[in-house]
Amino acid sequence: MDLATVDALARLQLIARRLGCKIELRDAPDKLREILALAGLGDVVPCAERLPVEVRGQAEQREEPRGVEEEADPADPIA
Repeated sequence: MDLATVDALARLQLIARRLGCKIELRDAPDKLREILALAGLGDVVPCAERLPVEVRGQAEQREEPRGVEEEADPADPIA
């Protein structure tokens, strides 16, 4: 990441704001956060705080795969 990346993000934010939207970066790398802050654009292109990952529920249990079962058609000849 470099200043070209920051420039592109700032331009995208400008376009988004003109359209009545906004861009907020999620899980932005620390290096990008630092470059945005050094360029004075930390408030212009905000980065969402990293949220801790929560494990909810339990893993799904699946049935063991079985062999393929085919139905026989009485009209079919026996091989």
